[in-house]
Amino acid sequence: MGNTIVKLKSNRFFGIAVLLLMALFFWGFFRILSPDNFGSGKLMGSYLQTSIQYAVGGCGFYFIVVMGLFDFSIGANIVLSSLVGVLLSRYFGYLGLIFGCLLCGTLIGVFNGVLYSKLRIPSMIVTVGLMLILESFANYVVTLDTSGFPGKLTDPNILAFNHAPWNYVVAIIAFLLTVFLLRYTKIGTYCNAIGSNEYVAKNMGINVEKYKILAFVLLHFFVGIMALLTVSYGKGMLAVTGMASMDRNFKPLMGTFFGVAFKKYGTPVTAIVIGEFIITLIFNGLVALNVPTTINDFVTGAVLLIIVALTNRGARGSVVK
Repeated sequence: MGNTIVKLKSNRFFGIAVLLLMALFFWGFFRILSPDNFGSGKLMGSYLQTSIQYAVGGCGFYFIVVMGLFDFSIGANIVLSSLVGVLLSRYFGYLGLIFGCLLCGTLIGVFNGVLYSKLRIPSMIVTVGLMLILESFANYVVTLDTSGFPGKLTDPNILAFNHAPWNYVVAIIAFLLTVFLLRYTKIGTYCNAIGSNEYVAKNMGINVEKYKILAFVLLHFFVGIMALLTVSYGKGMLAVTGMASMDRNFKPLMGTFFGVAFKKYGTPVTAIVIGEFIITLIFNGLVALNVPTTINDFVTGAVLLIIVALTNRGARGSVVK
């Protein structure tokens, strides 16, 4: 009997069931408290479209977080890549929007990874500096847009990723690509190995520095996809300064925490997707109850910590490098 329970708890379907029950619980809880402002079919569609954007970023975050690294420049990259995509869309339409977001995001990942590798200082410190640099570049890109509507997607003919089905198509492709990378490539295997024990990974012959750089590149490639979905959904992007972009870091990171916590079930990507949806349900449920933003952030963060703590008991956390 005991062995059966242990096997059940290690089963991937058990992990998915736990996540779905969490989502159902929070939906029911807020639906009862605010039946007129929360949880209708139309609103659930809106919640899902918002959460898949964060889930794409969360998939990218997973590659570095599982190794104990962190990147504060994610939000700044989203802003800069979005603005570059909008600017190029003025001249090249969809191709400019798509490749502007993805190429800009990926190049920033290359730069971040190489800089972190060469400076050999904690990733948190490196990426705070990079965040300020990228915010400055974003404000410069705005000055290059002479359309009169800087940062705005004014052409109605390039808004396919603003709504279903194409925003879902892009997100699903990103999720499947993450699954493929984690299950069937060296980068997925080695990221987990480095996160488990970097010293042992080096002794096994893994080029740790190389795969950390690749992890940063993958992170920012997915951030480029997130930028494409974000700027399309909002029909534009505003440039910011003074670390204001940092706020965009944390919602994707929340989904990544779910992925790390549930990776023992072999379902990190599924956990990220459902986890982001749970976070979106909580956030919008509190908004429906007219809870002040400061309390909303406090409750959302507290619930996240409790969920991750309960699902990841006994696991040792990685040191942020």
